Amino acid sequence: MITRNQVKLILSLQKRKVREESSLFVIEGDKMVREYILAGNRVVLMAGKPEWIDGEPEDVIRGADEVATVSYEELRRISSLRTPHNVLAVAPMQKGQFSETIFRGRLIPALEYVQDPGNLGTIIRIAGWFGMGDIICSPDCVDFHNPKVIQATMGAFMHVNVWYRPLDDLLGRAVSEGIPVYGTTTDGTPVYESNLGSEGIILFGNESKGISDILLRHVTSRITIPGPGKPLAGLESLNVSMAAAIVCSEFARRRT
Repeated sequence: MITRNQVKLILSLQKRKVREESSLFVIEGDKMVREYILAGNRVVLMAGKPEWIDGEPEDVIRGADEVATVSYEELRRISSLRTPHNVLAVAPMQKGQFSETIFRGRLIPALEYVQDPGNLGTIIRIAGWFGMGDIICSPDCVDFHNPKVIQATMGAFMHVNVWYRPLDDLLGRAVSEGIPVYGTTTDGTPVYESNLGSEGIILFGNESKGISDILLRHVTSRITIPGPGKPLAGLESLNVSMAAAIVCSEFARRRT
C-alpha cells in the first residue's frame, strides 16, 4: 500500500521549485512508465493499481526502487490528470552538460516564453518525430518536467534534450559564428519558398506576442506559414505547436 510520505512526495512534485530541489519528476500513464523503464531507466517509486502491477513483466517491476499499490481513488488524489491512468512513477531527472557544439550541422528549435504545457510537450514530440534531439528554451518558458508537459510529449521526452538558456546572448553568438537563425513571423517569406538549410536555429515566439524585438534582431531569415490571404475574424495566427509542426516538417522534407 502507498504510504502517507509517498503521497506527500508525489503531490509536492507538482510544484516546479520542489522538482528542481529534489531533481525528481512524475511520469503518468501505463505505456509511458513501461517504455521509460524498458529503455533502461530506473524510477525511485512506482504507484499503480494491483491488477496493473500483477500484469506487468518482471523487467518493468524490477525497474522501480519502490513499488506501491494504490486504489483508483488514491490515484485520483495523487494524479495531475482528471482521469488517471493505472500507474504513475517518480523518476530522477537526467541532467547532461550543455554545449553550443550542438548547433553545428543540425537543426535546433528554440522557444521564447512558451507558457502552455501542452504546447511545449507537443513541440518536444514534434522535434522527436523529425529527429531533432535538442530544444533550447528561454528561462521563462514552462518547466520541461511539469507533469502536463511530460504527458503531452507522449514519451518523446526520452529522446529530446531540453535546455534552458538566455536566448539573446546565445543567438548572438550563433549568428557571429555563421549559424543561421530562422524566425517564424507573420511578415516573412513563405516557408515553402524560403531557402532552408540543414543547419541552424528555428526560433518560435510566445503564444500571443510572438518573437520579441530583442530576439528578432538576431534573426537572419524570417519565415512565415501562408494563410488564407485575407484577414479573418478570430483567426490571426496559428497555435505555436501547430506552426512548429508545419515548419519542422518542411525543414525535414528539404533535408530528405
